[in-house]
Amino acid sequence: MFGFTTDIFEVEELPFFIFELDGIFVPFVVAEYRLKSASTGILLLDGVNSDEDARPFSGLQIYILKEKLDLLPEVEVDLDYLVGFQLKDIEKGLIGVVSEIDRTTENTLFVIQQEEDELLIPVSEEYIREIDHDNNIILVELPGGLLDL
Repeated sequence: MFGFTTDIFEVEELPFFIFELDGIFVPFVVAEYRLKSASTGILLLDGVNSDEDARPFSGLQIYILKEKLDLLPEVEVDLDYLVGFQLKDIEKGLIGVVSEIDRTTENTLFVIQQEEDELLIPVSEEYIREIDHDNNIILVELPGGLLDL
């Protein structure tokens, strides 16, 4: 079973999906697929012929070639995806690692654990300059004094 937000099969014919198995990225041809709901489905992969063979694939991320991603419409990423990313300021450098997203206030905040406290940084497109998905880095340009509060 897989989850998705865009039906990649409607956008482009894919020769294969890539799965990380034991630290190695392995391509598998999709023989068939069936949508179960608006966000989940079942894949039948060539060479995976039984429930026992399929069990190791359960819960794995599915990868596709980067050039195929450009064909997909832009989708809004859930902010929880950014937990674990490093937050770096253009001028001050590394601020810390995002430990959680705080949605308890009107302004959503990145929570950065510090030695004895936590730092709260507003999640704002105004401050975010770049998100490097390959290296898990959020590059921000924060207003002067924000880190000194």
